Amino acid sequence: MMAQLRHMLRDDDVNHEEQKQILELGMKFRENRFHHRPFEGPQGVAVLFDKPSTRTRSSFSIGVAELGGYPLVIDKSGSQLGRGEPISDTTEVLTRMAYAIVWRTFEQSRIEEMASVATVPVVNALTDEFHPCQVLADFLTLAQFRGGVDALEGMSIAYLGDAANNMANSYLLAGAVAGMHVAVAGPNGYLPDEAIVQDAEAIAATTGGSILVTTNPLEAVAGADCVFTDTWVSMGEESQYAVRSKPFWPYQVNEKLMGYAKPDALFQHCLPAYRGKEVTAEVIDGPQSVVWDEAENRLHAQKALLTWLIGKQRGDESLLV
Repeated sequence: MMAQLRHMLRDDDVNHEEQKQILELGMKFRENRFHHRPFEGPQGVAVLFDKPSTRTRSSFSIGVAELGGYPLVIDKSGSQLGRGEPISDTTEVLTRMAYAIVWRTFEQSRIEEMASVATVPVVNALTDEFHPCQVLADFLTLAQFRGGVDALEGMSIAYLGDAANNMANSYLLAGAVAGMHVAVAGPNGYLPDEAIVQDAEAIAATTGGSILVTTNPLEAVAGADCVFTDTWVSMGEESQYAVRSKPFWPYQVNEKLMGYAKPDALFQHCLPAYRGKEVTAEVIDGPQSVVWDEAENRLHAQKALLTWLIGKQRGDESLLV
C-alpha cells in the first residue's frame, strides 16, 4: 500500500468502507487494549486543548500511552497558540517532532489551517462544527450492543435538542457515511446548516441511508434503534441557561419519548449530562442507557482512528486490521 497522509477533521473525511475498517479496529481494541502499538518508542503525539475536557483528555492521554507512545498534553494557557502565535508556526514546530497532532479547539477553520501545514495526521478532538471522535465512539457502542459493525448499515438513529451544534452535524455526516437512517430534531432557529444537510443527503444517496431534519421530536424518534441527545447549553453559555433552554423542553428525552422508539432502543449522551433537563434521570440511569460504555468507547475508537491514520501514512497494511 502506498503511503497516504490522512486527517480526520470532519466525519466524512472517511468513506463507508474506511469507517467500517476503523470501527472494526475499535472492536479489536475493545477485546485487547494492546492490539496494536504503532507509537512504540515512545513516539510523541501532541494533544492540544483550547477547551476544558474530561473524556477527551483522559481517552487520548491513556490511549496514546497504550499505543506505546508519549502523549504530550498542552493546554491553551501553556502554549504559544494561547498567546497568539500563528497556527501555521505552531504546526511547523509540532509536525517536526510529533507523529500525530490532536486538537480540541473552536472554529473549524483553525484545525483545517493546521492540517494544511502538517506533515503528520491531524485529528479533530472537537470543534464548534464537528465532533467526529465522539460519533465514532457512539457507533462503536451500537456495534457492541447490536451485533457488530455490519449491523450499523440500515439502522435508524435520532438526535434531539440543539440541532445546530457540532453533535448534530457529526451524526448527520457520520450516519450518512454508515448508511444509517438519521433523524435530527430541534426547534426552529436551532436546526443544522443547510450545507451540511446537503452534504449528508449526497452521501446517504450512495450508501443507502437517509436524512430527516424536523422540528417534531416524535417524528424523529419513531422507530429509532438509538436516541441521542446533548446538553442544551454549550461551554461558556451556562449563565444563559434559563433563557437558552426554553425552546428545547419539548425535546427532552424522557420515558414517554423513548416509548416512540423501538422497544429495545438504546440511549446515548456524549456527556456531561444534566439530569432533569435534556434527559431525565429515569432514562440516563435506566436499562436502555449505555452512556458509560459509550464513554469508555472513546478510548477504543480513538486508538483505532490513530492507528488507522498512522497505518495509512506509513503504508503499513498490518495496522489496518
